[in-house]
Amino acid sequence: MGKRKDLSEFDKGQIVMARRLGQSISKTAALVGCSRSAVVSIYQKCSKEGTAVNRRQGRGVPRLIDARGERRLVRVVRSNRRATVAQ
Repeated sequence: MGKRKDLSEFDKGQIVMARRLGQSISKTAALVGCSRSAVVSIYQKCSKEGTAVNRRQGRGVPRLIDARGERRLVRVVRSNRRATVAQ
């Protein structure tokens, strides 16, 4: 766990643009106010993935049934709790 707060999307964009414009890692870190290792990791992530934005959404196992199927399943269960798949 780091001691500092997470960088905002604006700060990440500043890091990427400063590095693309030829600024050194130390000058970029001083501009944004973060560590040099943070500059390196953010720029590497951007060059590898194409973006420096966090990609947390869409993680995990995909749902097996959608919202419509879930509503239908609830309706079937309410009508007959002991129904099997064949019925």
